[in-house]
Amino acid sequence: MKKEIIINATANEIRIAITEEKRLAELYVETPEKERMVGDIYLGKVAKVMPGIRAAFIDIGLKQDAFLHFSDIGTSLSDYSSLFGDDDSDVDVDDDGDDEEVATVGVEQQSASAGQPRIEPPPAPPRFNRNQSYQQGRDRDNGRSQSPIPDLKAGQDIIVQVTKEPVGKKGVRVTSEVSLPGRFLVLLPFDGKIGVSKKMNNFREKRRLRRIVRSILPEGFGVIIRTVAQDRDEAALRQDLEGLIATWREIEKSVKTEQAPALLYKDMATTSSVIRDLFTDSVERVVVDSRKLYKEIRAYVKLNSPQLVEKIELHKDREPVFDTFGVEKEIATALSRKVWLKSGGYIIIDQTEAMAVIDVNSGRYAAKREQELNSLRTNLEASREICRQLRLRDIGGIIVIDFIDLEDERNKKKVYDEIRKEFRKDRAKVTVLPMTDIGLVQITRQRIRQNILHSFSEPCPVCGGGGMVQSKSSIVNQIERWIRRFKSETKEFKLTLRVHPSIGAYLKEGTIGRLTKFKFKYFVAIKLEEDPKLPLAEFHFISRKHSKDITDQFRS
Repeated sequence: MKKEIIINATANEIRIAITEEKRLAELYVETPEKERMVGDIYLGKVAKVMPGIRAAFIDIGLKQDAFLHFSDIGTSLSDYSSLFGDDDSDVDVDDDGDDEEVATVGVEQQSASAGQPRIEPPPAPPRFNRNQSYQQGRDRDNGRSQSPIPDLKAGQDIIVQVTKEPVGKKGVRVTSEVSLPGRFLVLLPFDGKIGVSKKMNNFREKRRLRRIVRSILPEGFGVIIRTVAQDRDEAALRQDLEGLIATWREIEKSVKTEQAPALLYKDMATTSSVIRDLFTDSVERVVVDSRKLYKEIRAYVKLNSPQLVEKIELHKDREPVFDTFGVEKEIATALSRKVWLKSGGYIIIDQTEAMAVIDVNSGRYAAKREQELNSLRTNLEASREICRQLRLRDIGGIIVIDFIDLEDERNKKKVYDEIRKEFRKDRAKVTVLPMTDIGLVQITRQRIRQNILHSFSEPCPVCGGGGMVQSKSSIVNQIERWIRRFKSETKEFKLTLRVHPSIGAYLKEGTIGRLTKFKFKYFVAIKLEEDPKLPLAEFHFISRKHSKDITDQFRS
């Protein structure tokens, strides 16, 4: 697969596009107001422990407390006592952790278990079971129901690492299983095991790397050997390990001097982490349009992977780099609700806070004969595009896809198998359930950060992000009800009404305007003021007698 990394840098924004076969597959945006947090290590203070939801909330100095599930605590909690005033099993673990999946650009979890995408059919038949809790099944699969209640108390200091960016009103998610990612190794300060990426298939090479790491690894530490470490000599691994251990020693010093809550370690910025974690031999080239960034990337790669230096290119053309590679057009598609397919069909993507719903439609392709065959072709094409769109938009959580109805069970399985095959390209953890009798496919995809839509947009100030606004007649009815309550509770009769200009025009509309009717009906003198800065559905009544806003006093 032809893979390229395209980087566009401006004064206030850096955009990193990863393309596969000339098509945009992933997009990361870095701005000063939206700094990447995944991988940051904090000295936090336990704010509250809630056994009912098997979690604790940790104060790490942000607006919202961090969420720490008991399953993310592990055995490292007991090792913190020595830092606030060591276990070396040296067991080889053929771990799922991968070079592209530990502490990378906000895509995967910071743990040794954050490895290959988990794409597996459940033991249950492919149909909805109304009596079974889907969330309970997910929690049981993750081992949460088995996690013991740890010895945590409010006010206790704890070291945690961010594994998931804040999403909506939810704060960051953290783990106490801290890890430090390097170019070839991931250091596990509280785990004495040696893990190797499963993407490394050469058994002899795995054994060689384990032997080297075991000989240079200090007591009390563990590591995950990343895929890019393949064929590296001892000097390269030692240099990487020594740098990681030096970083950890600095963190240990900070723990003893800092007062919680405090930031102990700031992980690399998005651009640096992309180069560190994703720039491997499988990438054909990296194109950068900033000379400063080009020099920084070359210097880093020359030090760690000199054989890749020649793949780094500086974009010198006048045409913007994203236009040259066709990325800009695909970004516009990523923000669109409707995505067209080559066959003439299309998919509709709707997102809510709880889940994403995707509808597959045949479009003009439906006019042709052989309905079952045409439906299968459209569904297969939609499967490939949906998997790409989920990666590109970074949509996580629960996803439900409504495919075009298929009669043949073999065709349903073909669609299911196609989805599983496409998700193998995804580094996020994914679980896919087989197609139900009514053509629905349920997917859960690991959510680490806000999806790409939130990087380029913000809620509409008029509708609040709902896509709908209150009708003018409904707002005027609210105004009338307010006046009725006002007159029933007070003898005051002089008011100023402040509204949006479009509501003001609606109130004055007609030979005898609606506002005039209110004046005579309720015996009140109302002076109308129009304020274009007010939201459409908002209105304010000001008492002229007391010169103050009294709107809230008479709301229902």
